[in-house]
Amino acid sequence: MKPHDYIEREEKFGAHNYHPLPVVLDRGQGAYVWDVEGKRYYDFLSAYSAVNQGHCHPKITAALIEQAQKLTLTSRAFFNSVLGEYEEYITKYFGYDKVLPMNSGAEGDETALKLCRKWAYLKKGISQDNAKIIVCEGNFHGRTITIVSMSTDPDARKDYGPFTPGFITIPYNDIPALEKALQDPDVAGFLVEPIQGEAGVFVPDEGYIKKAYDLCRSRNVLFIADEVQTGLARTGKLLACDHEGVRPDILILGKALSGGAMPISAVLADDGIMLTIKPGEHGSTFGGNPLAGKVAIAALEVIREEKLAEKAERLGRIFRDEMKAIKSDMIELVRGKGLLNAIVIRPKNGKEAWDVCLAMMELGVLAKPTHGHIIRFAPPLVITEEQLRDAISLIKKALLQFS
Repeated sequence: MKPHDYIEREEKFGAHNYHPLPVVLDRGQGAYVWDVEGKRYYDFLSAYSAVNQGHCHPKITAALIEQAQKLTLTSRAFFNSVLGEYEEYITKYFGYDKVLPMNSGAEGDETALKLCRKWAYLKKGISQDNAKIIVCEGNFHGRTITIVSMSTDPDARKDYGPFTPGFITIPYNDIPALEKALQDPDVAGFLVEPIQGEAGVFVPDEGYIKKAYDLCRSRNVLFIADEVQTGLARTGKLLACDHEGVRPDILILGKALSGGAMPISAVLADDGIMLTIKPGEHGSTFGGNPLAGKVAIAALEVIREEKLAEKAERLGRIFRDEMKAIKSDMIELVRGKGLLNAIVIRPKNGKEAWDVCLAMMELGVLAKPTHGHIIRFAPPLVITEEQLRDAISLIKKALLQFS
């Protein structure tokens, strides 16, 4: 089969809810992926930061295979021999009393919202059905009806109403707006991305996260950090919140928690919050399955053993410096933290971010636009400096085609 055959088959039998680059990938290793014709590319999307540890990391793959041959799923109707090991490992790793395991990032966010509301009624004393959660403009927390209810993206909301109530939307990176919203006594939580990834790697002002956290503490409001995309070493620290010394009341993880091997997410909190949910009140058939437990332990071990946070910090500075040095009229802004970066593209002669991504693809680098005019760059954290500099040279070449 030729690439267009694979693409046509997807178009014929699959829902048209994505607009991929016209490349058909067949295998991956480390920072590289290969298409069905054997052409090699640098992966600068990392499955939206799910593949921080690189494609098919041998340690994660070995853990997957070994457990898959033994026991994959019991449901939570029974205990299994892996879940407690995983729960102990991840809670000690991040410093929380308890973990609630789920599958997707969206499920992690939904779980955090339910936890926050339970806590509001049982612990804070908010009247039933009156709890409110503050969210930010430009957020991306997933695609469920409740999550798109707090989105400000027209594409995420159009034709999906009626929406779930109970959210107060404020501008991102705006402390006065948060102060004002927190005056409402029915506010139970503040859900925030430390860096807004899908919004185009919007990095808030230095000190924003810490100030927001302190404000929440002063009003007895839970600070809920969605670190599904920014966590697990991507921004140069284990968590993006670590840049400002903030320990969220509720921490949401996903994506790279499995190294891209399977859907795994987790919500971490201390007993005073987590134990408000009782048996039968929340759960998931696949959440906490033994296969996921072994894979997540291996994925977290790789982050620590290979010092991926430190590597992301060092290589991220190189990437941003090199991008800022490119003499191109199309580059309006370079921003990011660690190896989560973006270039804001200024259209030129009818050419936009999509055209730049197509040019990069031809040269062997895969990245994707977000919001039409922003290109996000997030390679696997296992990428070497030599590989990074080679990819940078190709990105430069692509951009300069339009100058």
